[in-house]
Amino acid sequence: MANDMKVVLYQKLPGGSLRKIDERSWSAEMIAALHHINYLTIGGEEYETVEGRLNMDEGVMELLLLSIGSGS
Repeated sequence: MANDMKVVLYQKLPGGSLRKIDERSWSAEMIAALHHINYLTIGGEEYETVEGRLNMDEGVMELLLLSIGSGS
């Protein structure tokens, strides 16, 4: 588990605010897969990956997502 990283997923809502939808440890393989994907599913809903950042203060990777069909 030494190669795991905590990843936090945020959904950008139509008004521009953010909603935290998931937080869990990802394996190195899952993080490497981000180079090849544009969409992911969680809780049966599909999201487009918009951007990501490495939050050094908290030691987590944060991903910004748009819900497919949300219009924003």
